Amino acid sequence: MNASTPDLPLALIVPGLPHPLLAPDSNAHRRALRDGFEAAAARIAAVQPDVLLVYSTMWPSILGHQVITNPWPTWRHVDELFHELGTIAYRFPTDPALGTAWVEAGHARGLAMHGVDHDAFPIDTGTVVALELLDPEHRIPAVICSSNVYADRGETLVVAKAARDALAASGKRAVAIVVTTLSNRLFTDHVAPEDDRIHSPKDDEWNRKLLEMLDDGRLEDVAQLSRTIQDQLRVKKVVNFKPMWFLSALMGAHNHYDGTVHAYAPVVGTGCAVVSLSPSADGTGDREFDEEDVEVWTGNREVLDPAPEADEPAVPAAPAPPKVDRAGRVHASESAAPKPVGAYPHARRVGDFVFVSGMGPRQPGTDAIPGGPIRDAAGTPLDYDAAAQTEAVIANIRRVLEQAGASLDDVVDCQCFLVDMDRDFQAFNAVYAKHFAAIGPTRTTVAVRALPTPIAVEFKVIAHCPVGRQG
Repeated sequence: MNASTPDLPLALIVPGLPHPLLAPDSNAHRRALRDGFEAAAARIAAVQPDVLLVYSTMWPSILGHQVITNPWPTWRHVDELFHELGTIAYRFPTDPALGTAWVEAGHARGLAMHGVDHDAFPIDTGTVVALELLDPEHRIPAVICSSNVYADRGETLVVAKAARDALAASGKRAVAIVVTTLSNRLFTDHVAPEDDRIHSPKDDEWNRKLLEMLDDGRLEDVAQLSRTIQDQLRVKKVVNFKPMWFLSALMGAHNHYDGTVHAYAPVVGTGCAVVSLSPSADGTGDREFDEEDVEVWTGNREVLDPAPEADEPAVPAAPAPPKVDRAGRVHASESAAPKPVGAYPHARRVGDFVFVSGMGPRQPGTDAIPGGPIRDAAGTPLDYDAAAQTEAVIANIRRVLEQAGASLDDVVDCQCFLVDMDRDFQAFNAVYAKHFAAIGPTRTTVAVRALPTPIAVEFKVIAHCPVGRQG
């Protein structure tokens, strides 16, 4: 293998959706992303690269990894999802010699790689958007690689190392560009630009955690935490995190980077960010994880039933599975939800809908009430925290829904019960908004004289989760 070090002074993470290019002023979010692209373009100009090396998750391939070797890709592109935004006419230079060298280096490392030299071959939206915005005068040749849909972490690392081999042998200075979104969850219904937002609070939370690490220069930690992030976001495809694996292996698997988040904003529900990373002796430091570092690809993708890698951090055991009877009644495990106080299940699935029984804040296994009960055993009123109770109610509902094969994002209707509307509505409403504002279920909130246990808040929800999407 080529042991010399390639000249890679800068890496960029950019989104590939066409809105910042074709409709930057349709809302403030897209303008922020456009400004972020312009800041990243200035970074490119400052380091004066010989080539832009692009890895795009928006160019999926099946037969190995493909690299553009046509010297001047030229066409008129229309995005398959957002065609109403218009047509992108493109013509930009590539570096066929470096592209061919990357393919050959991949062969040497056991990969199936192919050069693509065809005048009518379409370039994906993400690559076109990145090159139009990061090098608008098209003065810098590009080398563009597909993202194989079946490639796992090991194979993706080897693709990046083949690129290092080719760059080191060429002696050229390169800027690495990976095209990807963060949370990859588009709204499935039309959303007016002024109403655009991150699809769910949980998506936004994990997007911001990831960006915080990148801003600290912790590239390798992000790469190795990708499975955890993927699981938390309930995204079943690894396509979003291949760029992190690729970028870490290409640039260097460490956390010694200067990171800058130039922009973060939603585009049709999906989290999009423009981030730059420059190698630095003053970065965060040693990586926190140590997955196997793969040098040569041997072909064990295990894509249908992936086995954990030997050095992968242990994953805590999941709660015991629920008991589901033939009528669809879900009796959640003791670690997931408090025991019902009557003869009813935690939830019941009927077709594509999950109906959750009235759920309070009592804790699974202990029946403790976060925020305190509203009265003692003698019936004497006690001070309590309605916000803490509301948080606990929503947490219980989330776990029950997960055991029924759904999620909080699937909730379409909430019935909320408060024992003291005047005292507790404001605190309850603030917590509710934090979890449900982006999801947008219908809601009815009523005052009740009492609830069966000494609690102040109870929810009853309905979730829509098609049977084929369970789990």
